[in-house]
Amino acid sequence: MSDLKYPAPAKGTFGDEALLKVLERQRSCFIKEGPPSYKERMAQLDKLMALTRKNIDVIIDAVVADYGSRSRHETMLTELFLVATGTQYIQTHLKGWMKPQRRATSLVCQLAKSRVLHQPLGVVGIISPWNYPFYLSFMPAVTALAAGNRVMLKPSRFTPNTAKCLSRLIGEMFSPDVAYVVEGGPGVGASFASLPFDHILFTGSPAVGSQVMRAASANLTPVTLELGGKSPVIIDKDFDLARAAEIVCTGKFFNSGQTCVAPDYLFIHKDKVNDFVGHFRNTVRKFYPTLKNNPDYTAIVNDHHYKRLVGVLAEAAERGATLIEVNPANETLEPSGRKLAPTLILNAPLDTALMTDEIFGPILPVIGYTDLDEALAYVNARPRPLALYYCDDNNKRAEHVLSRTTSGGAGINITMLHGAQDDLPFGGVGYSGMGRWHAREGFETLSNKKNVLYQGRPNALFMMRPPYTNFLDKMVRFLIGKYGCWVLR
Repeated sequence: MSDLKYPAPAKGTFGDEALLKVLERQRSCFIKEGPPSYKERMAQLDKLMALTRKNIDVIIDAVVADYGSRSRHETMLTELFLVATGTQYIQTHLKGWMKPQRRATSLVCQLAKSRVLHQPLGVVGIISPWNYPFYLSFMPAVTALAAGNRVMLKPSRFTPNTAKCLSRLIGEMFSPDVAYVVEGGPGVGASFASLPFDHILFTGSPAVGSQVMRAASANLTPVTLELGGKSPVIIDKDFDLARAAEIVCTGKFFNSGQTCVAPDYLFIHKDKVNDFVGHFRNTVRKFYPTLKNNPDYTAIVNDHHYKRLVGVLAEAAERGATLIEVNPANETLEPSGRKLAPTLILNAPLDTALMTDEIFGPILPVIGYTDLDEALAYVNARPRPLALYYCDDNNKRAEHVLSRTTSGGAGINITMLHGAQDDLPFGGVGYSGMGRWHAREGFETLSNKKNVLYQGRPNALFMMRPPYTNFLDKMVRFLIGKYGCWVLR
């Protein structure tokens, strides 16, 4: 243990002193031991992968217990398979990412060399959500460790079984000087966000994200925020509606819509709304013949969110919206089971919670449009979404939609899966977040890109030192004119 001590904060600044001691110890060890080598980082990632492979069923059981009823197959695909492929991708590319990058050197500094070095930041705080509690805890930790950092992880209080599982598994595999899991409720979360980390990566709602950013600002801690939002789907008038229904339902009802990039509302030509409703019904029946005891159809995570969604539906109905519930087996879905039937909403007033707040459930409002630009204008008049989806086989129109809208990511004729691509950066824009993680961009987000100039000899720097001469004046005037001509060309 190093004798180096991080300066103590003012009394009461960070709340939980135990958390601060963990952070101080991690930072002290980081300073004493220096950046881990490529070999050491690979060994850490190997540990994480061994931990995952060894505990597949343990992890799935923990997530399912938190939900009460969650698809084991969806859990395996999103919580475990994506961790495996994402970690392997990082390991494949890590050596290249760690190499110094060569950059051009300006004329006055010849014969110097310019390089960018990727240096670990230090200690990264990760605040993960409840909707994918293992994946959105583990993959940020993998990325942070790959970049050479230490990690403190705060899982969601809404998934306590997964949090306990993460704490036990990481505690068995790593020293708390390297990786540490913090369990607890909102009070602990607030203290955690107030710690003087070198970076905070938060995944969750815009409301909580703003609180995290506010807490981090007291320490000038940089943040990466992945916040979700209302992600639209726009279906072209001539697109096959049976295909469209399958694309939409795949993304909307995976994890019962409790996904940050799930479709949140649907635009379809007003003449095709009724036809789409029919295809939607058929698709739901095919995907989920039953709901109540169907292990493939996931429950809402807790009573709070279940009641919130029931309230959203009630408000829409009271305000004159048409609710189209698809319950293929006509089952009675008791509140205790927290399962909501897939529901389309037509003619919802635009000022209802359904149309202003992220839904995060198996409910899909439908808006009829008369012309594509009308749909784009609606999207552009609202906060920028985390994802935007467009269904059309016409590439020119697809490029028009992409160029005339701004979103964190997008999918053409697909929903949700753009976020599962290991080589694509992921994140929001504006209201839906800031910063990127996944892929090389994630490694760079959690690294200090230090610019370094290696000055050689001989060089022309002697001319830039006083006393200045007429020769320097003439030369600089000549170069200004020369560079100006290049710019004009």
